[in-house]
This record gives sequence, C-alpha cells and structure tokens, in this order.
Amino acid sequence: MSSHLSAEVKRPVVSFRSSIWGNRFINYTPDDEITRAYNQQRVEDLKEEVKRELMVAAGKPSQHLNFIDAVQRLGMAYHFEEEIEEAIGHIYDNYHHSDDKYDDLCNVSLRFRLLRQQGYNISCDIFERFKDENGSFKECLNNDVEGMLGLYEAAHLRVQEEDILDEALAFTTAHLESLVEDLDYPLAAQATQALYRPIRKGLERLEARPHISIYQDEASHSKALLELAKLDFNLLQSLYKKELSYITRWWKDLDFSSKLPFVRDRVVETYLWIVAECFEPQYSYARRIQTKLLVLITVIDDVYDAYGTLEELELFTEAIERWDNNSIDSLPEYMKPCYQAVLDVYKEIEEKENEERPYCVHYAKKAKRSVRAYFNEGKWLHAEYVPTMEEYMGVALVSSDVPMFTIISFVGMGMMATKEAFDWVLNGPKIVRACSTIVRLMDLKYYFQNFEQERGHSASSVECYMKQNSVSEQLAYRELNKQVEKAWKDINQEFLRPTAIPMHLLTRVLNFARTGEFMYKVREDRFTNVGEVLKDNIASLFIDPVSI
Repeated sequence: MSSHLSAEVKRPVVSFRSSIWGNRFINYTPDDEITRAYNQQRVEDLKEEVKRELMVAAGKPSQHLNFIDAVQRLGMAYHFEEEIEEAIGHIYDNYHHSDDKYDDLCNVSLRFRLLRQQGYNISCDIFERFKDENGSFKECLNNDVEGMLGLYEAAHLRVQEEDILDEALAFTTAHLESLVEDLDYPLAAQATQALYRPIRKGLERLEARPHISIYQDEASHSKALLELAKLDFNLLQSLYKKELSYITRWWKDLDFSSKLPFVRDRVVETYLWIVAECFEPQYSYARRIQTKLLVLITVIDDVYDAYGTLEELELFTEAIERWDNNSIDSLPEYMKPCYQAVLDVYKEIEEKENEERPYCVHYAKKAKRSVRAYFNEGKWLHAEYVPTMEEYMGVALVSSDVPMFTIISFVGMGMMATKEAFDWVLNGPKIVRACSTIVRLMDLKYYFQNFEQERGHSASSVECYMKQNSVSEQLAYRELNKQVEKAWKDINQEFLRPTAIPMHLLTRVLNFARTGEFMYKVREDRFTNVGEVLKDNIASLFIDPVSI
C-alpha cells in the first residue's frame, strides 16, 4: 500500500469484496464481419415482416393488443416506436366509441395498461363492472388466472387516489400468491416473475431474455418476432462486450486498485446499471460517459464513507465546487487521482458537445451539487448525529444522485435534450423527486444493522424514522414502503399526457427508479455485495448468447 495511505489518523476499517470478474471483459473479439452483416440484414428483413404482422393484427383487437404487448416485453419496441404510437393512439381514439362490456378481464386490463404506458389517461372506472354488489371484486375472478395477472400488472400503473386499483393490487396479489405453486408452465413462470417484479418496475433489457424463453413456448407466437428478438439480443450483446472492454481498460489504466485500495471495484456492475437505463444501440456514447461517472461517483462515495477525515472531505468538496485544475494542489495525495479523473471525463463531454450543444457542459457541471450532500452526510456520521426525516430527505434526495444522473443521461440523448429540458431537471420536478425517494429509501433503509452500520455509515432512513416517531424497526420499514409506493404513483402521474418533456427523456428517470428497485430489492445491496442474481444478469447480458 502506498505510503500516503498509511493512516496517521483513525479511519473506518473497510473490507469490500474484490471484483469477481478479474480481466474477463478486458479483451474484445469482434464478430466475423460476414456473419455480422448477414445478421444485421436478417434483422432488417424481420422488422419488415413484424411490421406487416402488426398491420394484419390491427383488424383483430384482442390479437392486436397481445402482439403489441409481446413486442414490448421482448425488448423490441424501440424498433417499432412509430407503429406502436399509431396503434395505441388509434385504440385510444376509438375507445369511447367501442363497446367493451363483453370483453373479459384479461383484455380490459391489457388495454388499460398499454394505454397508460403510452401516456393516455384512461379512467380506472372500467374495472367497476368486475365488482359485486358489495363493492368487492367478484369471486368468479378467482378462477381467471390470466385475468388476475393482467389486472395485477395494470394496477401498477395507478396514480394517487385511484382506490379501485389499490384494491385490485391487494386482491390480485393475495390470490396469485396462493395459486402460483399450482399453476402450469408458462403461466406459472409469468405469475412468479410478475409477483417478484411487475412489468412497470422491470428493466426492459433485463426482462427481455427470460420473456424470450416464455414467448417461444406460447403456441400462438410469431416466428418472425421471436427470431428478431433473439438476433437483436445477440447483436446488442456483441456491442455491449465491445463497450465493456473499453470501460474495463479505462478503469485498469486509472490504477485505483493500488492508488485507492479501499474503494469498490464494481465497473462491470456499474455498466450493467447503465445498460439497464439506456440499452438502445444508438446510445453508446451515453453509456460510456454515464458508466465512467457512476464508477467515479462510487469511488467518491467510498472516500466520503470509508476513508476521508472531515477536514479532507471539506477540501475535496470545495475543490469540486470550484471546478478547476488548480484546485488539485489543495488536496491530499490520495484524493488527487480521483479528482483528476472527474475533470478528464468532463473534458471528454466538452470535446464531444461543444460544437452542437455547448450548453450541455454548463448543465453537466451542475452535478457537483451531489458532493455537498455527501459532505453533509459525512458531518452527520462524524458527529454521530441522527437527523429528522425532513433533514434526512432534504439531503438524501440530492445524494441519491438521481438529479445528477438525469442531467448526465440527457447529455447522451442528443438534440432531443434541449436547454429547456435541462432547466426542467434543475427545477426539481415531481418525477425526479419521486425517483430519488425510491432510490434512497430502497437503498439506505436496507443497510440498517448491516454492512453500512459496521463500517460507520451515517444514519439510515430507518433509524431516522424510528427515532423521530418512537416506533419499531418493522413499523418504520412499513411506513417507508408506503412512501416508496406513493413515489411510484407520482412517477405514473408524470407520464400522463401532456408530458412536461418528451417521453424518451422521462423514461430515463423511470429507469433510474427501476434500477433502484432491482439493485436494492429484498433488503440487500446487490451492487456492493455481488451475489447470484447480479452474476446471472451479467452473464445473460454480456457473456451467454441466446440460442437461435
């Protein structure tokens, strides 16, 4: 260990697990050019065939809805955005003129979900006819598993004060949980996956592969759509391997394993996080920039939480806020490589954006607000102070990094992200606050009495809530979960038309909430403590191709 890390002051003792990937991803072997060209041409041919099938299905409402649903769940919607928008718009325009009283629960639920997903504010009153004279959902629905599954998924598109959808979610959850073990494949697989992570909370690229396996076992599946989904998955996997090789080499060249041996090496896991947020092939630059910055944010987080003294952290915070090369001289030696790496990534953004969107650099630097929030949490830690929930959330909504990464993600979205879109983020819109709430409450509340407390982390949301309200840990979890669910409703509300900014940009924020749901589900920090779930997803996306 370098001499400048031999602690003369008392520092937290931390022992993060090493990366489980080693140099696995550092080398990239491109696909054979002839094979790749053939596959890309085959994808184009299949896209035309699927478009024709979408048009044919338009004459059969139930079949049309199911085909659109399959396209979306297989991760293929980005190929057919115009076609899907036109189809869903047509369904909405004709909805009030159609007679759906004979439609079953499955079709009504699917239509509701697809319309809500596309931003159309269709009324939840359509589910009233599935209730009995006592105001409860009809008992006969217990035998309609597909209908209950559809209603369960639809209920996750609820907004505030939609009591019938709250009731529907409770009703379907209870019945699906009691039935799932007795169901046959593939319905059992669909129900199990839905109960674990409903479509609204699922990340499109991570959910696509398991759905390929389910879809190919459906008797009525489209051969063209299935082949397209498989080929597209493998072509994107090849692109991801190339990008991951570049990112891994960049990280290795930084040599933080010797310069900052106390920080987490989670480059591969970080790249997975970013791919889940923006998977489309055209966003390669966005993935590169976001991955680098999230890696560095992880390093900075560990400096604040796991090594730096309060005096050192104040120096680092002030240096970031000044944002100039000269500030590096004021820092302790161990902080300098990290500070320089941050400046270098922003220089990369500047070189890319200065010609067409020079304002991007200005907004990207607004991300420095996060370090002040880190510092405030550091002061709480050193003072052993447990803040009120209001104090905690005031800082946590910034230290969640959602506002920062919303700005950074917009940098990678091209001309769609206008100056007005960046200003919108800085004004603290409801969807960004809601996403920050989900990420922070899913994250820190699960650290309570676990690793974070062992290494000396600032008070968690659970501790703050328990102290302020004099309640048990169990009750604190329950109340914080209610706040998370309320935040999901706020996100859904912000997607209803007319939206403040383009839907593509809103989806970046939604995906940050989804990654929080994925990384911190079931009271574990999958990012820090990499287990089987994360390893399997990384293998699925970056290692093992789909059999054609």
